[in-house]
Amino acid sequence: LCRREQPIFSTRAHVFQIDPATKRNWIPASKHALTVSYFYDATRNVYRIISVGGTKAIINSTITPNMTFTKTSQKFGQWADSRANTVYGLGFASEQHLSQFAEKFQEVKEAARLAREKSQDKTELTNPALNIPSHQVLPSPIISSNGPGEDKLFRSQSADIEITTEKERLKKMLSEGSVSEVQWEAEFFSLQDNNNKLVAALHEANANVDQWKKQLAAYQEETETLRQRVAELESQGAHDSAGENNKEDLSQTLEELELLIKTKDEEIQMLKSQKCSRWEAEGEREETLQKLQELETRNAELERRLRLAEQTLAESLAEREKMQSEVIKAAEIMDVKIFELGEIRQGLAKLVES
Repeated sequence: LCRREQPIFSTRAHVFQIDPATKRNWIPASKHALTVSYFYDATRNVYRIISVGGTKAIINSTITPNMTFTKTSQKFGQWADSRANTVYGLGFASEQHLSQFAEKFQEVKEAARLAREKSQDKTELTNPALNIPSHQVLPSPIISSNGPGEDKLFRSQSADIEITTEKERLKKMLSEGSVSEVQWEAEFFSLQDNNNKLVAALHEANANVDQWKKQLAAYQEETETLRQRVAELESQGAHDSAGENNKEDLSQTLEELELLIKTKDEEIQMLKSQKCSRWEAEGEREETLQKLQELETRNAELERRLRLAEQTLAESLAEREKMQSEVIKAAEIMDVKIFELGEIRQGLAKLVES
């Protein structure tokens, strides 16, 4: 900021600019609240709104009589700057701060109008805000609340002040001190914001550590339960191996029964083919019929045993598949829990290191 300018009002607000592409959305100019100040340029006799973020001027708007500050909500206001070809928006911490800024905007706007009308008068003040500290929320000395009599107040103040070398020196010192005060105040607020964020982050980290410890204990307990379940399933798997041997025996018995049934079927067919010739002898006929009935009865018994063996085999296979699926599911759950447990331990290790 130039030393010829002196702040007449300062406040804190979040600064936004309208999106040049959409002309609707707001783009934040900084991550934190900034100091926004009204400045008076005594040399050029103009008022400006200035906000500095680091070494960059976020707002540098010259107030003109045709500007309008609009309150769009209880804590947000905006104004358009045709020279900068943008719209500025300010978000305040309270409605009171917004009202103070809006009132000061109207005062400065009126002062800019009066300054323009009296720009030809060489006897007017070079800096009407000489005696106002930057941290006070006070109206500019050149602004009057008396309505039509403000022109008389302005001229009476101009006539009462004598421009001397001592006054100029005092004004220069005060201007330099006010600019430094604004800069130190901005830095103080920035450090205070950072400190508050660090304290909040520390509290959140401590809360997360406690939560992670509880979650870790729960995971460890659940992991132990899963390990016991896996041990049980593995012991059942050992029994399954014995059941698998029984299954092989049943399969072998089934094959033997099928082979025996096939042999008996062939024997029955052969006996049926020979039945006509043997009926010639009465004794051989009765013996053959009796043997045929015995074979059919035995064949029916063998078929019943075959169906029973097939049913037993199907039940054994279903039970084995069910137990295998349970073992696989338990193993997958334990792998997921072990992986999550590793991530929690890594997070705790990083937190301890930080």
